[in-house]
Amino acid sequence: MPVPEAAVFERLRESAAVDAAQEHATRTITEVFTGNALGEVPVGTAEDVTAAFERARVAQRRWAAQSPKDRAAVLERYRELVVQNRGHLMDVIQAETGKARWAAQEEIMGLMFAARYFARVTPRLLAPHSVPGAFPVLNRASVRTQPKGVVGVIAPWNYPMLLSIGDSIPALLAGNAVIVKPDSQTPYSSLANVELLHRAGLPRDLLQVIPGPGTVVGTAIVDQCDYLMFTGSSATGSTLAQQCGKRLIGFSAELGGKNPMIVTRGADLDKAAKAAVRACFSNAGQLCISIERLYVEKAVAEAFTEKFVAAVKAAKLGAAYDNSADIGSLISEAQLETVAKHVADATSKGAKVLAGGNARPDIGPLFFEPTVLADVTDAMECGRNETFGPLVSIYPVADVEEAITLANDTEYGLNASVWAASKSEGERIAERLHAGTVCVDEGYAPAWGSTGAPMGGMGISGVGRRHGPDGLLKFTEPQTVVVTRFLNLDAPRGVPQDKWQPFLMAVARAIRFFPGR
Repeated sequence: MPVPEAAVFERLRESAAVDAAQEHATRTITEVFTGNALGEVPVGTAEDVTAAFERARVAQRRWAAQSPKDRAAVLERYRELVVQNRGHLMDVIQAETGKARWAAQEEIMGLMFAARYFARVTPRLLAPHSVPGAFPVLNRASVRTQPKGVVGVIAPWNYPMLLSIGDSIPALLAGNAVIVKPDSQTPYSSLANVELLHRAGLPRDLLQVIPGPGTVVGTAIVDQCDYLMFTGSSATGSTLAQQCGKRLIGFSAELGGKNPMIVTRGADLDKAAKAAVRACFSNAGQLCISIERLYVEKAVAEAFTEKFVAAVKAAKLGAAYDNSADIGSLISEAQLETVAKHVADATSKGAKVLAGGNARPDIGPLFFEPTVLADVTDAMECGRNETFGPLVSIYPVADVEEAITLANDTEYGLNASVWAASKSEGERIAERLHAGTVCVDEGYAPAWGSTGAPMGGMGISGVGRRHGPDGLLKFTEPQTVVVTRFLNLDAPRGVPQDKWQPFLMAVARAIRFFPGR
């Protein structure tokens, strides 16, 4: 299956929110599989960001005036367009990222799930609801929501559709406008979805994508947005959190992970080994929630390792726009260098390569074999630091207690996987892990796909949550409205304070006897 034609990328370029009347520098976007040029996109400026915010604020006021039901209808139409155009969208994802076809489909499914879930729950979650007032009968209290205004989304390159548009969906449904800064390597993935959203009826200025460097476009977005959603490294997330803190605006982020998998005696080793290949090497390991540490009880460690290594060696690397490859490419020379550096450092300090360990320029310029290491220690760079590539370390452990202790021995806390003799044992282990999501008898996908449940990290792995009610409500400001009836708190005419205040106290003490109080 060939790469999409150049005309497709030229058309998508026109959806970038930059001033067409102004001269712009351009950036060449390359097909990762080959290094060939796909097209050029304009490099946005701080002035482009300011102009986009001005347009967005006008559009946002009109959008917020629409009912949540009407807003949801637009996103339902978008979901249908995603389904109809899924082949085209997967082509764009693969061209920009180099991931395998099945990993590209994960993004399409994620967009479908997010659009459907948030379109369904938004009218209910945003509906005003009553709460007990301070004084029964006298006070009628209700809680309402107002949108933040204009939300900034700074998206990464590894899941460029899902982590730009997927995070924009709840922000839009909450009544906000959104300004997206895609990663400079993957702008077309965001632009392709903007095109579909416009076709679905989303006002053009309501969601704008501005390609450009983080130091310019990203900084300008942080300086002007009313709320920031970020996905990326823990170090960058910390910096952005400080910048948002200075402006006293809300901030949510999914950050790095050094995610563990635990395999206990009694687990189905064949299933665990096969699933671990996906869990470790989806998108060539360039996934915040993928597995980088495997803790296996010694009683089954040899058998599991044999099965896992065999499955890894059997996985097919390939550069193909179909389902013939199991694992795709890394995205950049920088990622390739990081993986190669971690492997070289580990082996120089005594780690043993059980599978992989080599770059594969014969397949494509940025391919690296899925790699399994044994005898990894904390003295090695890959011991405690996130590799974000096709590299996993396997550790035999004495028992479940040691596995849990080692799994939790990290600053990170994003995702974990458990394979045990029974579902109940797996759940008991999961409850003791310091991770925002835990999959029992799977790697990461079911937790991500459960859009009704919150998804995010503990420790330095994140702030806030995407998905679930919190994934929508974080883009709103709650407002309490209390109506006072009959009497207010001033003493009635003729009643002295030394009589009125004890009466109020008596009423306050009696409130506990009212239903629900």
